[in-house]
Amino acid sequence: MKNSRMSLWHFLAILTIIVWGASFVSTKVLLNAGFLPTQVYLLRFLLAYLILLGLSHQKFYAGNWKDELLLACCGLTAGSIYFIAENTALGLSYVSNVSLIVCANPLFIMIATGIFFAGERLNKRQITGSLITLCGMILVVLNGKFILKVSPVGDLLAFVAAIVWTVYSLIVRPLSLRYPTLYITRKIFFYGSLTSIPVLFATGADIPWRAFQNPIVAGNFLFLGIIASLFGYIVWNKVLKMIGTVLASNYIYAVPLVSILCSVIFLRERMTLVAILGAALILCGMLLAETKKK
Repeated sequence: MKNSRMSLWHFLAILTIIVWGASFVSTKVLLNAGFLPTQVYLLRFLLAYLILLGLSHQKFYAGNWKDELLLACCGLTAGSIYFIAENTALGLSYVSNVSLIVCANPLFIMIATGIFFAGERLNKRQITGSLITLCGMILVVLNGKFILKVSPVGDLLAFVAAIVWTVYSLIVRPLSLRYPTLYITRKIFFYGSLTSIPVLFATGADIPWRAFQNPIVAGNFLFLGIIASLFGYIVWNKVLKMIGTVLASNYIYAVPLVSILCSVIFLRERMTLVAILGAALILCGMLLAETKKK
């Protein structure tokens, strides 16, 4: 029975990664429709927050000011700082650079967790699987294009995004032992939305509301707000608690694989043999890292 429950959480982790990988395509559709990156992020978080507020509104403040501050940090690291840094980096640097840096954060999480949480340190087999998965992720992101150029500001912002997600992964784990998942997720949406409002007015508050008359735009927005944000964060916070921060974060390596598959299907982009080899390495590495040794 215990193994069946753990398998369920691993399955939900994979499902969340599939949703988050597909969200890159939905975001690109909204950007092409005239939305700014900050507008896309704020609208999807606000929608998720309002829905979650209707489902869970009995408790507004944490048990003490320290936990409230930690929840605010979660909103910053998993919300406004992460998305604003990543989206800005995409505008200043190359997509391959940003993807490689941001999606390498499981390595940062593995190192940081090993330092602060001795009970979650990986063994040699899991470390080997993680490194194989990392190599596969690099091949998928490059997709046969081995020309990488340095863009200092953009690459630095991508590195900031990877670091703040690592901080979020470390903070939310102990909070999940004291507060319900719905409550933590609602606070993340609240503080993530609140702290992004100044950036919205600084970059452009004129939201193209008429674009929502297009069913494709409305559908992608609902997907980002309800599925990618509301469903994704609720499930992911629970997954971190159930299977551990390091093993759960190892699934993040598969985000570029899902993104490129969705791009091939919906945007008709090209996938090379190098990316296919990378996909095989990702799957092999994840199986090696996630499967317990008997």
